[in-house]
Amino acid sequence: MSSLISADEISHEAELVWLEDVDQLDYVRQSLDRLPTRKGKPAYHRDGRMVGYAILGPDAKASRASGTFRRRVFWLLPHDRDSEPDGLYARSAPAEAVDPRTLEPCVKGYKTERSEGGPPSRAMQELGIQLPL
Repeated sequence: MSSLISADEISHEAELVWLEDVDQLDYVRQSLDRLPTRKGKPAYHRDGRMVGYAILGPDAKASRASGTFRRRVFWLLPHDRDSEPDGLYARSAPAEAVDPRTLEPCVKGYKTERSEGGPPSRAMQELGIQLPL
């Protein structure tokens, strides 16, 4: 869950790799997965699809207990807003969702009006920006 990801847990990220154009996505789900390597495309074992992942720098240490690395994976489920715009998340976002435009290596990201499905703020209204973008 995004609220449970600490800055320490993502402090060794070197790069975020996007598999899709995230400018077209209002939100992505993020999680910290235990993976066998620091880099490379991880295997994906959820419903839906992986849209991105983090690559760790060489200073990232594997867990002593499991030998795995904690890396962020970004994903969407079949019932998310990009596939079902009028569905469950038409005017909200899942707990682990963040606006992909707020993500960078070592930055947790956060929800925005866009990721939450509106309503637009006064600033957005003054600029003539309407949701969905």
